[in-house]
Amino acid sequence: VQLQASGGGLVQAGGSLRLSCAASVSIFTLDVMGWYREAPGKKREMVAAIISGGNTNYEDSVKGRFTISRDSAKNTVYLQMNTLEPEDTAVYYCGARRVTEVYWGQGTQVTVSS
Repeated sequence: VQLQASGGGLVQAGGSLRLSCAASVSIFTLDVMGWYREAPGKKREMVAAIISGGNTNYEDSVKGRFTISRDSAKNTVYLQMNTLEPEDTAVYYCGARRVTEVYWGQGTQVTVSS
């Protein structure tokens, strides 16, 4: 399974970005797909995840600002990020799990200036 992430960039506080993660397989063969982030000096944390049945989970600090969605026809998962804050600055990774196997895409940098 290969995951191709894109969509990061530099944005001012209050702005928006949309990240995309394209999978090389049908996303319905994956138990979970999600977005994770790693800020300097911090551990990688889950930001948002969507399970195969469609339920979603969010890290508390992004609830109401970020939305994870998917397009099965494109085998792609999106992360719409609104009202971005400087604290959201990190490298964002797309991840997926199928049974016991975990897959990662390359990171994409998101920088939010104050």
